Amino acid sequence: MPTRDETAGPESEAGSTRPATPRLSGETALLTGASAGIGAATARALAAESADLVLVARRREALDRLADDLKTSYEVGVEVIDGDVRERATSTAAIEAAIDRFGGLDVVVANAGIGRGSDVATMTDEEYFAMQETNVDGTFFLTREAIPHLRTSDGTLVVVGSFAGKYPRSSNPVYAATKWWVRGFAHSVAAQVGDDGVAVSVINPSEVRTEFGSEGGEAFAERFEPGSVTEPEEVAEAIVFAATRPRTAAQEIDLYRRDKFDVL
Repeated sequence: MPTRDETAGPESEAGSTRPATPRLSGETALLTGASAGIGAATARALAAESADLVLVARRREALDRLADDLKTSYEVGVEVIDGDVRERATSTAAIEAAIDRFGGLDVVVANAGIGRGSDVATMTDEEYFAMQETNVDGTFFLTREAIPHLRTSDGTLVVVGSFAGKYPRSSNPVYAATKWWVRGFAHSVAAQVGDDGVAVSVINPSEVRTEFGSEGGEAFAERFEPGSVTEPEEVAEAIVFAATRPRTAAQEIDLYRRDKFDVL
């Protein structure tokens, strides 16, 4: 197994897109749902801080394109795992890739999620199980596999929640329920592993201009004009903030459009 020093990405050179003082140099971050939207923006933001990356998603071609861009632009190591987070084996393979390639694991971002379906009375079994298995089971499998390694590194688990995980959502009750579960799970895990030096953070955005919503209708990227709701890069910035706290945990960060409560 290679050591952390042997596998860390190269030092920043003149013209690099990295910050003057990268905050994650020599560290490894694992990210699900990495092929687009919040995931892709977060991958770039973590790479800009010199983190080596393990990217997980179902779309292999999109992951490969992103990985090539990150390696060229930021000179970091990147591993790609194509798989569905609903399958336990996907999380196992991703964690093993992080350890085998980079020698450790410092940051884990549970980002993969879907919002398929809306009205309870007309929701199909397929829609229900897809959301439960992706949002709930996927987060559990990844967290369970990651905890032993985050204990070793005093690392950080970041879970992407939602506005819908804090407030009732009449437009999509099942999606909201999965995000209430994710949020409650993350806070309870924080209570369990905090004494071991592991930080757990929840990031709750409201609408984000991504592909979200395309499973059952119009994607948010098409529904909302630029500047009208949160952009993926803003969520990525919050995730990086949570991942770079040296002694504390950013327990929960809410990113809501300014008129959200008025709309409610």
